[in-house]
Amino acid sequence: MSRIQEALKRAEQERAANRGVAQAGYPPAPPVDSPLPGDELGMTVPHVGNAPMPSFPAPVSFDALLNRCPQSEWKPDLNTMLFMNGNDNARGTEEYRTLRSRLYHLREKSNLKTLLVTSALPKEGKSFTSANLAQVLRRQHGRRVLLIDGDLRAPRLHELLGTSPGPGLSDYLLGQNDEFSIMQRGNADGLFFIPSGTRIEDPADVIGNGRMKVLIQKLEPLFDWIIVDSPPAIAVSDASVLAKACDGVLMVVRSNSTPADVARKAREEFSEEALVGVILNGTSRENAPYERYYYETYEKK
Repeated sequence: MSRIQEALKRAEQERAANRGVAQAGYPPAPPVDSPLPGDELGMTVPHVGNAPMPSFPAPVSFDALLNRCPQSEWKPDLNTMLFMNGNDNARGTEEYRTLRSRLYHLREKSNLKTLLVTSALPKEGKSFTSANLAQVLRRQHGRRVLLIDGDLRAPRLHELLGTSPGPGLSDYLLGQNDEFSIMQRGNADGLFFIPSGTRIEDPADVIGNGRMKVLIQKLEPLFDWIIVDSPPAIAVSDASVLAKACDGVLMVVRSNSTPADVARKAREEFSEEALVGVILNGTSRENAPYERYYYETYEKK
């Protein structure tokens, strides 16, 4: 049978099927390539007859994002936000530029757009690292970066940026807000922020409900980088769950503070493929010249 005859036969079968569905009282199924209706959160819900199929993310335009995400006034902590105080030569800025270059080098070899930043223990500098990494990435011309506070237990990013903590990620994960209403942008061009949101009692259950991955899939096409700040990896399971929605993991360890065995245990929470590298934070001025290249690529054996 020729290709033309096969195409005609398939078309006749589809028409017959639609006639049968209509006679049963159901609307005919839309053609395969036709646009499908979406719900209030931008999720497409395809139907066969009157039975809904599983949802999947619909594209979100950047213009729609700008319309729903007006610019607001941030009051950042200038002691910790290295790229917001007007001093491009402040201590630490060159190390973040080096980190940015390493990440772009890694991106040439593998898909790398969404990064989880975590640590083994609290107070090792993961939020400081997340915020400054997002800033140095967006400083390149035309780059758009989304910073997400995924630490629903002890969020700090909104304090560092000088903005409100919500509505935010928890509200989206609970289905109470869409992706537009939880996002903020300040006066730093190209930098967008999703705060942690309303405090909840069961962060692990909410983080594991699957909506985090949907959020990343919907927003990833709009940004050059997405940086997710997570809780420490040892105390709770949140970081390992969040990592499944990301392309790679950066782990922060604090100089002369993080025990080596604890750092190794934290590293075991992630697969060998997921761990992109380790950042040594909190070096002294005396050791800084020798530890300038503090970002070490995790090489596979």
